[in-house]
Amino acid sequence: MTRHFLRDDDLTPPEQRVVLELALAFREDRYLRRPAAGPRAVAVIFDKPTLRTQVSFLTGIAELGGFPLLLEGSLARIGVRESVADTARVLGRQVAAIVWRTFAQADLEEMAATAGVPVVNALTDEFHPCQVLADLTTLAQHRGGVASLAGTTFAYVGDGANNMAHSYLLGGATAGLHVRVGTPVDALPDPAVVARAAEIAAATGGSVTVVHDLVEAVAGVDVVATDTWTSMGQEGEAQDREHRFEAFRLDAAALALARSDALVLHCLPAYRGKEITAEVLDGPQSVVWDEAENRLHAQKALLTFLLEQS
Repeated sequence: MTRHFLRDDDLTPPEQRVVLELALAFREDRYLRRPAAGPRAVAVIFDKPTLRTQVSFLTGIAELGGFPLLLEGSLARIGVRESVADTARVLGRQVAAIVWRTFAQADLEEMAATAGVPVVNALTDEFHPCQVLADLTTLAQHRGGVASLAGTTFAYVGDGANNMAHSYLLGGATAGLHVRVGTPVDALPDPAVVARAAEIAAATGGSVTVVHDLVEAVAGVDVVATDTWTSMGQEGEAQDREHRFEAFRLDAAALALARSDALVLHCLPAYRGKEITAEVLDGPQSVVWDEAENRLHAQKALLTFLLEQS
């Protein structure tokens, strides 16, 4: 059966642990496994601006022994020049896997339904699951391994309706984290995602909570994460969004509410002085540069898992 990674809960809790353990192993030995040797081509498609996603996937595929086949989204124009399904039929006959950074989750799901090879969500408007695998890898790196993740209290503050909030809920629940989303009442996560995360948490011993107060979100937690207040495609709303979310800025006072050894995550790019202050982003509790590096290791682990399972 072909396995895909379209959203965080496409991995069961045991499968997520396998991927995270392998990610830590790849940190120690970047050429530990080479499931794409041949080389096998992996199509990597970008419809949105990218830095970390492009570098980590292209480098990772090469280190797995494969050929990263970079497709320029503005040239392919998937869904415009040619349907998603027809594109999937063409790609699936020629590549070992497809990595797509795009807009609509429905398009990604259509690609997976038709391609016949593993499809990976490199970001959609709804989810960013590869980022959360990297974040969990980072927490495991700094907290004593994957087994240490269960029971961790994790706060995400900012835009609760964006893809990072949704993936933190699902991926965090899968890892057994106690996830708190701190967000204004007009920026709530998708209720279906919250319900699914709660269902997963009930089985893993974690929990999910949505609150509307920064203090309530951050008090006593082990980890604090945030993200830009203005996602790609929302640039015209930047001023309004800054006003809406300013009470959820991650500054030194907010971080002081967490545990004294709390870790700070940000998926980047970061806008110092807006969602996070320079003092916090560049401070001793920040692990964002390890987090950025771990995109490489986590995605190599994920591709290895998908290629070997499919």
